[in-house]
Amino acid sequence: MSSPSPDSGQTRLTPALAASFAAIALGHVAREYPNKLDHVLSGPADARGPRDLHPIFFGSFDWHSCVHGYWLLATLLRREPAIPQAPAIRALFDDAFTAEKVAAEVAYLATPSSRGFERPYGWGWLLKLQAELLAHREAPWSAIHQPLADVFAQRFRDFLPKADYPIRTGVHSSTAFALALAQDYALAARDAALTALFVEKARAWYLADRDAQAWEPSGDEFLSATLTEALCLRRLLPAPEFAAWFSDFLPRAAQRQPATLFAPAKVSDRSDGKIAHLDGLNFSRAWCWRELAATLAPDNPLSGVAETAAREHLSASLPHVAGDYMGEHWLASFALLALTAGGDIET
Repeated sequence: MSSPSPDSGQTRLTPALAASFAAIALGHVAREYPNKLDHVLSGPADARGPRDLHPIFFGSFDWHSCVHGYWLLATLLRREPAIPQAPAIRALFDDAFTAEKVAAEVAYLATPSSRGFERPYGWGWLLKLQAELLAHREAPWSAIHQPLADVFAQRFRDFLPKADYPIRTGVHSSTAFALALAQDYALAARDAALTALFVEKARAWYLADRDAQAWEPSGDEFLSATLTEALCLRRLLPAPEFAAWFSDFLPRAAQRQPATLFAPAKVSDRSDGKIAHLDGLNFSRAWCWRELAATLAPDNPLSGVAETAAREHLSASLPHVAGDYMGEHWLASFALLALTAGGDIET
C-alpha cells in the first residue's frame, strides 16, 4: 500500500515527502508482477520469469523502472536518513546487492541476444544508480554492484563511436537523457576518459543546433526532447561555451517562447500507461528548468522564468505520483529529480 500523494504546493524535498516516496518505491521494487520484459527468446530454455532472469531488478513493472526505483531509495536514504523506511531500505539493499545476484545480472548481459538490452535508457539509469551508491561510502553496496556498472560503462564505450546520429525523442530512446544520467557516474567514479567520450559525442550530435522549435509534447512523451538536450550539454560543456550555445538554442526563452515548453501537459487518463507518461514529462521539464536555471546569474531574466516554469510543472503532476500502478511504479523517481534539481552528487 502506497502513501498518499503529496500536494501540489510542495516544490522541494521534505522529510515527509521523502517518506511518502520511499513507501511507494518499497511497494513496487520487489513486486514481480505485472511485468513487461525486455527479453529475447532464443529457444524454449529462455522462457523464464522476471525474478529468474533478473534477481535484483525484477520488480516495478520493468527492469529500468526497478533500477531507478533503487536509485530513488538510495537517494532518499542519503538525503533523509531519519525517515521511518530507512531500516527497510538498508535491509532491501543488503539482500539485493550480493555478489551472486550481481553476477547473475552480468551473466544475462553476456548473451548475444542482450546486446541492445535497455539501450540507452536503462544504461544511463544503471550508471546513475551506481553514482548514488558510491555516495554511500559506509556501505558495501557500490563495491558489490560495480561489476554491473562496469558492463554498462563499457557498452557506452563500444556503442557511442558507432552512433553517428542522436536519437531526438521524448521517450526511452533519447540519447541526450542517457548521456546526462551517465555523466553523473563518470564524475562520481572520476572516469575522465568516459566523460571525454560523452563530451565528444554530445558536441558532434548537438553543438550545431539553433533556435529549437520545441514541437512537443507528443502523446506519450515523458521527456522534453528540447530541454533534455540543453541539460545534457549543460552537464558536458564548459560554462561559458554552454551559455553561448544555450542563448542561440532557445533565444526567446526569457519571453516564455516557445510557449509549448512553459505549458504543463494535460494527462487525460492516468490508467493508460502511455498517456500517464505525460506526468513524467511535467516532472522532467521541471528538472531541466531548475538545472538550467542553476547556470544563470541571478539577474538573468530567464532565471525567474525558469523557476516559475518548474513550479508550474511540478504543481500539475505532484498530486498524481501515486494512485494507479501505471504511473506509481516510476513517477516518484522523476518527481525526485525535479525536487532536488540544482545540486550534484556528493563525491
